[in-house]
Amino acid sequence: MADEKLRILGRPNSFNVRKLLWLCDEIALPYTREDWGRGFTPTHTPEFLRLNPVAQIPVVLDGDLVLRESNAIMRYLCLKHGAEWIYPSPPEKRVRVEQWMDWVAYDLTHAMRGAFLGGQLQEAPWNNPWFVEQGRKDFTHAIGLLDGELADGRPFLCGEGFTLADIPMGLVVNRWFAVKGFDKPDYPHVSAYFERLSERPPYLKHGRNGLP
Repeated sequence: MADEKLRILGRPNSFNVRKLLWLCDEIALPYTREDWGRGFTPTHTPEFLRLNPVAQIPVVLDGDLVLRESNAIMRYLCLKHGAEWIYPSPPEKRVRVEQWMDWVAYDLTHAMRGAFLGGQLQEAPWNNPWFVEQGRKDFTHAIGLLDGELADGRPFLCGEGFTLADIPMGLVVNRWFAVKGFDKPDYPHVSAYFERLSERPPYLKHGRNGLP
């Protein structure tokens, strides 16, 4: 159906689900969300595994199309709905967005597993003491790199305008300030970036909303 809303399967406190919710609000895209994942309907049920064999949220249903992997879903939604302002098409601009998103997906995701999942939530197998300590070091190093990048005075990652790259990074920065258990340096440019993002209502709703 043409007027059928996007269906987002995943719990609202999931880091990757929150990326999609934030994006949908930024581009005024209607959606419904259904609780799946930790604390809700398990993702290892046959019903869910038919949608995503790796049993991870989010899964998005756009009519008959089944989508998984949050960054890929965000790109798809921007392309389908013509969100050029947030996901620019010129290659020299798009690659800047993509490189930030990839950095979060790889380096920062691994660091947060140690610092947050292991160190703060004490989740196995991430709570191995060596892994926790290494994650905290890597997280601190990465946020320091981000602070250095933002030291040139740009308001957002790719320059003057907010882009898709700022969504995963905005959730990382929120988690940086929320995570506990170790000493964190003062990164003034990251702090200023955090406050700029907080001027956006969708970020306050889905990012800086009291959840880490």
